[in-house]
Amino acid sequence: MAADKGRRPLRWLLMGLGVAAIVAIVVVYRIVSAPLPQGLLQVNGRIEGDTTTVAAKYPGKVKEIMAKEGDLVEVDQVLVQMEDEEVKAKIRQADAGIASLETRRQAANETLAVAKKELPLGIAAAQAQVDHMQATVEKAQAAEGQFSRDLERVRVLAEAGTVNKQRLEQAQLQYTVMTKDIRSAHAGLTGAQKQLERANLGKEQIAAKETELKALDSELDRVRAMREEAAIALANLTVKAPSKGIVTSRLVEAGEVGAAGRPLYELVNLDRLYLKVYVPGNEIGKIRRGLQAQVYVDSYPNRPFPAVVDYIASRAEFTPKEVQTPDERVKQVYAVKLYFTGNPDFLLTPGMPADAVIRWDENVAWAPPKW
Repeated sequence: MAADKGRRPLRWLLMGLGVAAIVAIVVVYRIVSAPLPQGLLQVNGRIEGDTTTVAAKYPGKVKEIMAKEGDLVEVDQVLVQMEDEEVKAKIRQADAGIASLETRRQAANETLAVAKKELPLGIAAAQAQVDHMQATVEKAQAAEGQFSRDLERVRVLAEAGTVNKQRLEQAQLQYTVMTKDIRSAHAGLTGAQKQLERANLGKEQIAAKETELKALDSELDRVRAMREEAAIALANLTVKAPSKGIVTSRLVEAGEVGAAGRPLYELVNLDRLYLKVYVPGNEIGKIRRGLQAQVYVDSYPNRPFPAVVDYIASRAEFTPKEVQTPDERVKQVYAVKLYFTGNPDFLLTPGMPADAVIRWDENVAWAPPKW
């Protein structure tokens, strides 16, 4: 009896501790399970990102694959190298054509420069010769006129017997020589005029050389454009990442031949991640674009990541299967995207589950989600 009386206080003590523990558990449960303050809305979902499809701009055979699914790639990092020997051959051919045309153009330009210098000199020389022969003709004609009058006087004197016939014959011979000199002077003048005409043709020849030079310039521009086009094609045969992100899908294998525009990779930009959540229809009226949100992930439960509501679906849908409780699956919900304002050190990646708190009343203090 005495021993039984000694154990009663211990039993009562244990019972009291048990009741206290139960009360404490109930209090903690009520605190944890208490709803968020009015003005905050808790949602959950998975982190996703804007997908970028990397495609081949030109058709060709895949020579080498540089990245695999799950790789974190930097902007301008090489993802795929296509076969490029044919394009390189076109570039070499264009380079040879450019070199040949530049040589021809230089020679034509030098010839044109010389012709432009020689043209005024040739015209001046030909004009001087024309002027000289014109003066010669005029001089011969004046002399011929004088000899004609002298011959007439000698003939009159010879007929009168004043001078002998020999003097008349000498005068006639001199006049014949003079007429031949006149014809010779006219022939020289004609030749000088033709030479001047040929010299003036140099203007047309210069114009023709200028046209030839323009044609060479046009051909040179065309070949250079072909070379530039081939260079662009060569650069595009090295497919690079348009932005920093994670490779979510690799859609090609080495050795495959594809058409232009064929998708090669799908990337998710780590700077444009968002949490896709579903808001019940009876709560969607509280949500609007621009509202602030805080997102929590399992890896960093005490670190909220700021986000902003930037997309609200215009139509309701049935709750997707990944929503946790069965009773919520029969509800009509709206898809909402919470875009992260930053992704420091790229801690957030697509596929991570997360909980979020959307604050639709700015006067309410932030509170973490209730798990």
